[in-house]
Amino acid sequence: MHELDLTSGRDMHLIDPQLTIWGWEIPVYLFLGGLVAGILFFSALYFLRGKAEEMPTVVRVTPLFAPILLGLGLLALFLDLEYKLHVFRFYTNIRLESPMSWGSWTLAVIFPLSVIWAALHIDKVFPNWRWPFAWLEKVLAFFRQYARVVAWLLIIYSALLGMYTGILLSAFNARPFWNSAILGPLYLVSGMSTGLALNLLLSRNEKEKHLLGRIDVMAISVELFLIIHLFMGFLASTQVHIDAAKMFLGGPYTASFWIFVVALGLLLPALIELLELRGKIFSTRIPALLVLVGGLVLRFIVVEAGQASSWMVGVLE
Repeated sequence: MHELDLTSGRDMHLIDPQLTIWGWEIPVYLFLGGLVAGILFFSALYFLRGKAEEMPTVVRVTPLFAPILLGLGLLALFLDLEYKLHVFRFYTNIRLESPMSWGSWTLAVIFPLSVIWAALHIDKVFPNWRWPFAWLEKVLAFFRQYARVVAWLLIIYSALLGMYTGILLSAFNARPFWNSAILGPLYLVSGMSTGLALNLLLSRNEKEKHLLGRIDVMAISVELFLIIHLFMGFLASTQVHIDAAKMFLGGPYTASFWIFVVALGLLLPALIELLELRGKIFSTRIPALLVLVGGLVLRFIVVEAGQASSWMVGVLE
């Protein structure tokens, strides 16, 4: 985070000190967490609807990546910790008023669930797969009996994970740009969209891709709606929130946000997907790649902009 010299209240570039606390690790963690939330949510949803044969990529293939991606996200989060040996302290108590506490316990539940879910489907993706230990087969046989229970838990906890990645930021009231209840739903929908995008990249089933494309267009529409209302809320609020919004309305983040996130990461993919759905152009993986890149850029910009906004002097430029 960017901090000011509280004794002077000044913000003089290259003179007054600033401290950057969050680097690349946090936006990478937020992106991967949202991506995994989207993967697991749709996998569990279509499993419960009995669509495993019709949508093999969504239900069986993509979830194999979930534990790996979430593990990489947790590694990035671990690298960000100042006192890494104290990571266990997140689990020594439960603080209901702390989003970090909620998030820590959500991760503690969803990571093993993602491993179990991947293990339940790996033999369907790789028919010759054999577990090296007999006891693993017995453990999986137990979970197969309760696969629907695992799926329901995944739906609940993946939604919590996707929402938490935004709530984590919105809980920092000292940072005006993060001080919005819309960040939670925005990050949830963005995570769902990136999960759909990864499925579109991996799918070889045209019927499956058609359905995923339709859902992704709806998710992008909701995401655009939330972005618009995010800025409407800022512009109708206090001066520091107006200043925070101005960082994206003529300020330092204007070009990067509206070009790389909104135009290339949302509007262009939605347009291409609509043309594909109507048979105007051939199916391509370009919109899926754009959505994934846009989702990552969104988190980098939001994390950086939040650290650059302040209640003390409005916006640090």
